Amino acid sequence: MGRKEIQLAEKEMPGLMALRAKYAAKKPLSGAHIAGCLHMTIETAVLIETLLELGAQVTWSSCNKFSTQDQAAAAIAARGIPVYAWKGEDRPRVRLVHRADARLSRRKSVGADHRRRRGLDGHRPRAEVSPPVAGNSRPSRRDHTGVHRLYQMHERGELAVPAINVNDSVTKSKFDNLYGCRESLADGIKRATGVMVAGKVVVICGYGDVGKGCAQSMRSYGARVLVTEMTRSAPCKPRWKATKSPRWTMPRREAISS
Repeated sequence: MGRKEIQLAEKEMPGLMALRAKYAAKKPLSGAHIAGCLHMTIETAVLIETLLELGAQVTWSSCNKFSTQDQAAAAIAARGIPVYAWKGEDRPRVRLVHRADARLSRRKSVGADHRRRRGLDGHRPRAEVSPPVAGNSRPSRRDHTGVHRLYQMHERGELAVPAINVNDSVTKSKFDNLYGCRESLADGIKRATGVMVAGKVVVICGYGDVGKGCAQSMRSYGARVLVTEMTRSAPCKPRWKATKSPRWTMPRREAISS
C-alpha cells in the first residue's frame, strides 16, 4: 500500500521528479550522509527516495508521532533505509529514538531537521549536540514563529549552526499555508466531528496566508465567517475577493461574544 501511495505522490511532486531526471546520473550528493527529522508521510518518502537517487545515504526519524503514516515508513524500511517512526509512539520510545538519532547525527555530514536536533531544542542551543556537527549541519525551519526565533538567536549570537529559512519560500508559504490549510482545515473538522459546516459561525483569528485559506474554505462550505485581528498593533485588514456572500471583520472579543 505504501509503495502504491508513493507512486501516486510522485505525480503530485514534479519538482522532485525534475531533480531526479536532471541530476540522478551525476549523483551530486554522493558521499553525503543525511540524518532527517520530519513528518514521516508519503510525501516525505518521496523526498527520501529523491535524496537516495541523488547519491546520499539517509537515516530518518519522525518529528511527530501523530502525523506518521506507517505504510510510508514501512515502504522506506523495505528498501533498507534506517527509519525510526511509527504512529502513536509512546514517550519513552520517542526519547530513545531521539537519543539514537542524535548520536547518529554526530556522524552525519548534513542535518535535515524540523524541530529538535543539530543545536536546536526548543529554539535553544544544545551544547551536547552542537559542537560535534558545527560547520557541517544545516538545520531548516519551516514554521513562521520558529523562523523568527532563529533570527533572534542569530542577532544574539546564540545560533550554534548555520540554518536555512524554508518558511519564506513561495512554494512553502502558498502550498503549505494558503492552499494546504484551505483543504486540511475542512478535512480535519470532518474527520474529527463529522458535523455539517454550513450555517455555522466560524471565527478566523488573523488573515495571513493561513487565515486566508481557512476563511475561503469555511465560506465555501456555507459557514458565516468572522475574521479578527491577531494583535492591536497589527490590525487585520482583509481584502475579500468578490463574492455574493458577506463576510465580516471585527475585534476578537466582539467576535467571541457574538
